[in-house]
Amino acid sequence: MSQHYLKLTSLLLVCVHSLSYGQEGSENIQLVNTGLFIVRPETILSTRFDFTNTASGSFVNDGSAYYYKDFANDGYYGISSSLKSSSTYFILSNATQAKRISGNNLASFYNVEFDSELNGVAFDLKSNIDIAGMAHFKNGIVKVDPTKNETTSLSHGMVTFLAGAQHENVGNQSFVEGAVEKKGNDRFEYPIGDKNNFRPALISAPDNINATIVGQYYLEDASFFATHKNTSGLIKVLNEKEYWRLEGNLKQPNMVVLSLEWNEEITPSELLENAEEELHIVRWDAKQQIWVDEGGVVDMSLKRVTTVAEIKDFGYFTLATVKRDWIIEGDVVIYNLVTPDGDGKNDYFIIENIKKHPNNRVEIYNRWGVKVYETTGYDPNGDGSSNVFTGYSGGKITVDKSKKLPSGTYYYVVTYEYQDANGSRMIKKAANLHLETN
Repeated sequence: MSQHYLKLTSLLLVCVHSLSYGQEGSENIQLVNTGLFIVRPETILSTRFDFTNTASGSFVNDGSAYYYKDFANDGYYGISSSLKSSSTYFILSNATQAKRISGNNLASFYNVEFDSELNGVAFDLKSNIDIAGMAHFKNGIVKVDPTKNETTSLSHGMVTFLAGAQHENVGNQSFVEGAVEKKGNDRFEYPIGDKNNFRPALISAPDNINATIVGQYYLEDASFFATHKNTSGLIKVLNEKEYWRLEGNLKQPNMVVLSLEWNEEITPSELLENAEEELHIVRWDAKQQIWVDEGGVVDMSLKRVTTVAEIKDFGYFTLATVKRDWIIEGDVVIYNLVTPDGDGKNDYFIIENIKKHPNNRVEIYNRWGVKVYETTGYDPNGDGSSNVFTGYSGGKITVDKSKKLPSGTYYYVVTYEYQDANGSRMIKKAANLHLETN
């Protein structure tokens, strides 16, 4: 193999002896790093050759790196933790097949951009990558290889967003096809989809700052629904066209506000006939081996359904319509306005007849998905004299206990046990709550 020193027109601080062209033929030229290579802030590396960082290589990018061909990392590839100046660009032009991003070692990026002239799957991800800043999905689908890497005992591919990391410009032409991992306890929209369809899942902040939750979307997976067909009696029509998987590695269950969206071109039309009244999120209960209702607040303008869901290990979610006559059983009436001003009107969160169902739970979340109130056995006397929400944060797991909450729109979840001649079942109601404390 012949070697040549790299000629750079950009301002770089590098150990030039560690960088070489590797050439086995005129059509197989590579840019190979075997030692220390540093791209300083405000400097640029750009290569139109395949790039390989070998097992002995250590590559630090604190400037801008442009990769026009395949990228492979088997060594250390990262950024300086104290800097936020790094940007990496994966660019695909004049190509008929996807760019390969591979390697046995983790590659860490701050800002990263995926830009391809090739529509559809344009980036074949066979490496684990971390994103600490912003991911720009300019064009081209990133397809994750889920198969096991025998060298690392991990999956070949994985996209991980670290705490605070976000993304932009996702859509049907640019998303991640496969699993996306999110670390930290901040609100996050998973940039996921399948078969050229962007179908995100949005979660609020988990309780645990060290939470790690993986999200993935599946379209037209008939084999899955062949073994996941049973539904609880409350469910009327199940969406067997698509589903979402959320997987946590949590020691304790975490409650998050989960939002899923429908799409008229994908979601079965019978689910959308009365979406505002009947469309809910449902969860596969592995213990009971049935789909169960998780409730839902429908936003017709965003085509989005939102509810509170529990995540610990594997969880499968999709959309379904529910039987409205079952939901109103128990004569429970919920008032969605609280004005604790002492005038005797809506001074507390009124839930009529909840005392008839003492096995109940009331949860209230703010618009960022943070729980601000939680209790069981709500309003036991039915007159607001005890254990009711009056506009103050309180409960077992809340923020700023006993603090007056600001005016605004909140989100409630009321769950209670209903009993009749046919036995007992849990009813769940969820909707917006308007609080005026000024």
